[in-house]
Amino acid sequence: MNTLLKRSGLAIAVAGLCISAGAANASSHREAPFITEVPKVDGTDFYMFRSYETGRADFVTLIANYLPLQDAYGGPNYFDLDEDAVYEIHIDNSGNAQENLTFRFEFSDNLNDIQLPVGPDGDQQMVSVPLKNIGDASDGDNVQVSQEYTVSVIRGDRRTGTVETATNVTDGTATFDKPLDNIGEKSFPGGYQAYANQHIFEIGIPGCATNGQVFVGQRKEAFAVNLGEIFDLVNTNPLGPRDGEGAGDLADKNVTSFALEVPTECLTGTAVTGMDQPVIGGWTTASVRQARVINP
Repeated sequence: MNTLLKRSGLAIAVAGLCISAGAANASSHREAPFITEVPKVDGTDFYMFRSYETGRADFVTLIANYLPLQDAYGGPNYFDLDEDAVYEIHIDNSGNAQENLTFRFEFSDNLNDIQLPVGPDGDQQMVSVPLKNIGDASDGDNVQVSQEYTVSVIRGDRRTGTVETATNVTDGTATFDKPLDNIGEKSFPGGYQAYANQHIFEIGIPGCATNGQVFVGQRKEAFAVNLGEIFDLVNTNPLGPRDGEGAGDLADKNVTSFALEVPTECLTGTAVTGMDQPVIGGWTTASVRQARVINP
């Protein structure tokens, strides 16, 4: 299988009480010409840090962002992920710049096929609704198309290593629901944040004694940069007055985040020692099939 690969990465040191940043390889926000043809697998930023919520000090949070520059009004299809792609977060804990542990995400569509009668009385036809939802989107019966995903845990090479399936602790299945994107207040009368929070799942990670947490869905873009000025021949004045605070040109954009919280001991394994502490590296990739042999 030939694949198109997009990656971004980060290396950190996991200390007894802290995480310190190391070397980082930046990724693009659509600057790479070829990735513009397949924006659903465009990886932007990757973050890896020690969880800072109360009681979560023994966890590491991994966040991989994909599909940048999402506009709030990007309907009616919005920003589903690619069913034919694999999205992966890789961890190197042996210091050889090769993955020892991979978390693979794969997505599939769920079609509810809500139909409504259209036409004059006596000659009506049932027509599928061309929208994501026909009412309160927090009620699955009102949703036309949604997505779910699985998480596989691969030890060793990401293509030839040992593959095990993570479980949704909530219901004992191997699937997790991805929330719809933020269509608007009328579609989410109870508030989008409350709806999205229902899609934070406890995840059973094979080989880990303690469960983690996982969420995949639309989030507000946290990257701060004035893209317009940068691409306009670097039309900025770093010594001049600041026009305002915030995320610049990305202030009103969204992105799809893969957030995975993993027990630290599950990531370090036999990590090499540096500065008297285990050191791990992490990066993300997205791959899509480029060719398929029908009759070899």
